[in-house]
Amino acid sequence: MAYSNEERYDPKTTEHLQDRYKDIIVSVGEDVSREGLAKTPERASKAIQYLTRGYNQDPVEILKGAMFKEEYSEMVIVKNIELYSLCEHHLLPFFGKAHIAYIPNGYIVGLSKLPRIVDVFARRFQVQERLTHEILHCIQDTMQPQGVAVVIEAAHMCMMMRGVQKQNSVTTTSAFTGQFKVEETRQEFLNLLSANLK
Repeated sequence: MAYSNEERYDPKTTEHLQDRYKDIIVSVGEDVSREGLAKTPERASKAIQYLTRGYNQDPVEILKGAMFKEEYSEMVIVKNIELYSLCEHHLLPFFGKAHIAYIPNGYIVGLSKLPRIVDVFARRFQVQERLTHEILHCIQDTMQPQGVAVVIEAAHMCMMMRGVQKQNSVTTTSAFTGQFKVEETRQEFLNLLSANLK
């Protein structure tokens, strides 16, 4: 399925999830009929469908839909891509930024497509490590560039709100293919990430 930002909800799925959220609200000791909670099950049902809509999107088709022949063969970087996801262990949010680079090998891709594939993979139940690799391999396998680099920095609510409750911790993951496995190229990428270019 091609990328779409339109919110659409299957009525049967919405009703099914709505009933489950009612059960959860009652189970924790709340009154699901009181004014503040009366519409919460429906809202929560639509919210979880929105937050996991990546399951219904095809990142490969998103990239293929905007690949263009071009002889450019230097590094292309899109950094500070906001991402929001749900940790699959506690279904709590983690959020941060992704930084992506690739070295073309005959094809470039429309720049907006890289943030869109980040969204596709992030809008699923995730762990940050897998998210990093899924983005990397999607770009590498689809575009066949000379190399891909992905770095993700994220804060995890499962660490901030519960458990160890460390509010200032940030998790960084990285993955590299092709030319980015060469120290010089990888260092150039990392230097450009930290540079304040305008």
